[in-house]
Amino acid sequence: MRISLRVLTQGRAGAEDGRALKVHFIGIGGTGMGALAGLLSEAGHEIRGSDGPLYPPMSTQLAAAGIDVFSGYAPENLDWGPDRVVVGNICSADHPEVAAARARGIPLESFPSMLASAFLGERRALVVAGTHGKTTTASALAWCLRVAGLDPSFLIGGVPLNMGRGYHLGGGPAFVLEGDEYDTAFFDKGSKFLHYRPRRAILTSVEFDHADIFRDMDAVRRAFGDFVALLPEDGDLVVCGDDPEATECAAGCRGRVHTYGIVAREEDAGARAYAAVIRSPQGARRTVFDVYVRGESFGRFSTHLVGAHNVSNLLAVIALCHLEGAPAEAIARGIQTFRGVRRRQELLGVAQGVRVIDDFAHHPTAVSVTVAALRRRYPDHALHVCFEPRSASSRRKIFESAYAEAFDAASSVRIGPLFRPEKVPADERLDPAALAAAVRARGIPARAFDDIDGLLADVHETVAPGDTVLVLSSGRFGDIGRRLLDRLGDPVVFARREEAPAIDALLEGYGLPPVVREPTVDTLVIRNGADVVGCVSLDVRGTSAFLFGLAVTPERRGEGLGWVLGDCIMRHARTLGIRRLYLVTATASNYFATKLGFCELPEAKVDSDVAASPNFRASAALEGAVCMAFELPDDERAVVRP
Repeated sequence: MRISLRVLTQGRAGAEDGRALKVHFIGIGGTGMGALAGLLSEAGHEIRGSDGPLYPPMSTQLAAAGIDVFSGYAPENLDWGPDRVVVGNICSADHPEVAAARARGIPLESFPSMLASAFLGERRALVVAGTHGKTTTASALAWCLRVAGLDPSFLIGGVPLNMGRGYHLGGGPAFVLEGDEYDTAFFDKGSKFLHYRPRRAILTSVEFDHADIFRDMDAVRRAFGDFVALLPEDGDLVVCGDDPEATECAAGCRGRVHTYGIVAREEDAGARAYAAVIRSPQGARRTVFDVYVRGESFGRFSTHLVGAHNVSNLLAVIALCHLEGAPAEAIARGIQTFRGVRRRQELLGVAQGVRVIDDFAHHPTAVSVTVAALRRRYPDHALHVCFEPRSASSRRKIFESAYAEAFDAASSVRIGPLFRPEKVPADERLDPAALAAAVRARGIPARAFDDIDGLLADVHETVAPGDTVLVLSSGRFGDIGRRLLDRLGDPVVFARREEAPAIDALLEGYGLPPVVREPTVDTLVIRNGADVVGCVSLDVRGTSAFLFGLAVTPERRGEGLGWVLGDCIMRHARTLGIRRLYLVTATASNYFATKLGFCELPEAKVDSDVAASPNFRASAALEGAVCMAFELPDDERAVVRP
């Protein structure tokens, strides 16, 4: 599908109707920039860009889209003759590629103006805004609408695990957008979301953040107030009624305002247009909650996401999906199968019984709710937090006292060195040593480190089986999560895209079919250095799933790695809310029966969604194939009943 562009360039109208454009992105590795680049490429335009060194998930997403990226910035990066240059907000007016574009007469575009002019003219914009939770909420909204068959377009500043990338050009009228309040470009200091023409919107929260661009809380309020005022009279605003600042901003909305929030009891549900009562106990694998719409029951919902803040985000999704006309059953199925977003409570892997989780949280409020939520999920062992002050806000002293309280649910805290401290005036910088002392004063062991290697060595010496390590950073943080897993040895981790040939070669050695890689498939591997020594995959189909491709290299057989992989993939299935697991084997039915508890059953009794999977069909075609199934325990049986 090719979209005609009518581009608004720094206030000047320019038309390229009916013609594919050549568009260059400066800073293409940003999550939003990379997603827009992919979306324009999908729409039929020629896209290239430039950035510094890239790392997953954006490096893999851009490579998968076939988008060429220049390493570093230079005037000659524009020699390919782009029609437009999209300027990220990392750029100043004297940026070498900005100067080169101006010298060559190439019009400059901001990221949000290009998005709006290219895609929002005939689509209904559903914008998710707020200080916290935008990426997760927008991702869940896009997924639930897709499950409901509405095929929305979406552009999200992250990688939703269900969809595998942060953009999609859908056939439906809705366009889901993550609405960022950060400024737009050096020539447009207004917030990005002011370009997005919202028809319906979610406002999750309003709090002081981005101290590098907002002078004070009043400036933040004005930005969100201006956004809310964009909604038309026939539009809808879904606002968190538990956030006083958000509800105050909502007062300027000309359209219909719907509040949502978590309440303690069913009797309190009438306090919000959309209300949720959390039913699951501490330590449950899944969070179960009942939803009420204007006091009337709307159904029971279940998610593997942890924490009341995530229930609140999902409640906003339920509300907007309801307003979009999606049926309750489809919304519930979407919530149940929503797998989350890269770097939002993302499980990187498990090694020697230690789980390592990665999260983007950098604002004190986000840090606090994330740490508390994971303590609730894993209450019986230590929770070690590794925090990098990296974002423009987290490097500033203004948040130091709030951070001191944000780690109260942790067992220990390690604070990395300040990232690029020279970018923050000396008198405004957060002091990691002072923050560690303030955390210790609250009774939590804490230490600041001058280098990342020292921090990594210290946490490696401390962890024990059953512990959780939470890595908090808005950037790479020296890749300490994956390095810790490698140090612990034989980590079970999610496979990388580039490991597909090695995985298929391992399976071929045992006469097993290769993995058909779809967004529904998760593959776990064990590595020895760069080599894959074991693998197993799970194809998720609603509340059922197909377990397949379990193999260990011949030289590592007999070490119990197959059992470790099988146990990890079954734990993963439980976390995803899978009720029944299927597998097909031609040679190992006794192993799966005795070690993992599977029972044989006729192929005709396999769930139809699983039976339709190409991975199932390939395995079922093996000579001597035996079909087996396993009923997983239902954590929802343990919920607190009303």
